[in-house]
Amino acid sequence: MAEEKEPVTIKKYANRRLYNTGTSTYVTLEDLATMVKNGEDFVVFDAKTGEDITRSVLAQIIFEQENKEGQSLLPIAFLRQLIRFYGDSMQMLVPRFLEQSMQSLTSQQGKFREQITQAFGVGGFGTLEDQVRRNMEMFEKTFAMFAPPFARGQGKPAGDKPPGGGSEMDELKRQLDEMQKRLDKLGVKE
Repeated sequence: MAEEKEPVTIKKYANRRLYNTGTSTYVTLEDLATMVKNGEDFVVFDAKTGEDITRSVLAQIIFEQENKEGQSLLPIAFLRQLIRFYGDSMQMLVPRFLEQSMQSLTSQQGKFREQITQAFGVGGFGTLEDQVRRNMEMFEKTFAMFAPPFARGQGKPAGDKPPGGGSEMDELKRQLDEMQKRLDKLGVKE
């Protein structure tokens, strides 16, 4: 039979520092988040009182993750509804419902990844990224066909320096001036 590992004990001191007793090192909330993502189990105790404060530390990790740019998972309507359940007669049903919902989501996520792998080969999303890259290259080549000759670098042999030995920036400025003169001749003004 496979033995289930004991959770790592984390102690939280009055100075708000977290101490991993398994590694004998101080850790951050980010370190604890990484442990959760890696499937490592831990419990957090208040070093002074011995109280189990795991729930509040996990909530703090979620709070930190939600405040990161582009990391938000919890919709505002969900958060409001969750707050409404506190003190409600349904409060005792919510934790079990949320736990089952997350297990179902995790299970579906695994199935979705398998389907992507079967559909696109071993690389799964990697193959999809390759296809996107090829499509982008094709788009750029098509776009280049419609660009004026000076924008494609035609009209002068490759490797030639711009007249007067200037930099590429000088050449771009010259090309912009040339375009502006053409537009002026056509009567198009900005």
